[in-house]
Amino acid sequence: MKATARTAAGNTRPRAPRPKEDRHFVAALARGLEVLACFRSGDKALGNGEIAQRCGLPKSTVSRLTTTLARLGYLAPVEDTGKYRLGSAVLSLGSAMLARMDVRQVARPLMLELAEHSRAMVSLATRDRLSMIYVENCRSSAALTLSLDVGSRVPVATSAIGRAYLAACAERERRDVMEQVEQLDPVAWPGIRRGIEQAVADHQQLGVACSFGDWQKDVNAIARAVNPGGGMPLMAINCGGPSFNLSKEFLLNEARPRLIELVQRIEDQLLR
Repeated sequence: MKATARTAAGNTRPRAPRPKEDRHFVAALARGLEVLACFRSGDKALGNGEIAQRCGLPKSTVSRLTTTLARLGYLAPVEDTGKYRLGSAVLSLGSAMLARMDVRQVARPLMLELAEHSRAMVSLATRDRLSMIYVENCRSSAALTLSLDVGSRVPVATSAIGRAYLAACAERERRDVMEQVEQLDPVAWPGIRRGIEQAVADHQQLGVACSFGDWQKDVNAIARAVNPGGGMPLMAINCGGPSFNLSKEFLLNEARPRLIELVQRIEDQLLR
């Protein structure tokens, strides 16, 4: 059975297969981090049973982990419910990471300009396991867009933004991600692989990776990888939205050159 977790936006986020045996790998630490990672935007609080289901761990193990994480401030008990919400210690980690992302401040006004022109949603994301996690997001004020925001996740293998990332990352990293995706769903893998391979070719030839109904059948998007430099991770920016509002032709003919220029301007400013 394919292991998945449902996001607040309604899409499923696959869990990465567990790493092979490695004496340097601390399994208990990994499980604790998995517990924290299972909280997503839109979750007010989760009980041990919900966490166990999302993480694929025994409830007794989850109970010990949540007790430990609560004592350290990474989780906070919700009074009289037996549930937990993320604690302030997690916020401090996330804030420290986002504060270092100069690319967000540089990118936002340019992203907003593209969003308004295309009447779409324009987002900046980086990879977290088999998902792309949004770190900045701009919506057009003139049209319906997707209900995604900072912290939302989309699948790396079928979304345009994930495919753009895979097209630009190191070949070894791309191969590792593809192996994990294949393990999760061998039946769907041939089609997913073709989509990734086509995206790599499109990113080289067209300057963008595409997803026209591949992630969700009524969503169209294009994306381009961004190399922010300065020790920051590889990222990608997409432009997309409901297919009734954004046709394939509009995205390729009108939005694509603007997206390519946007990424070039971001990289030029960051490298000054």
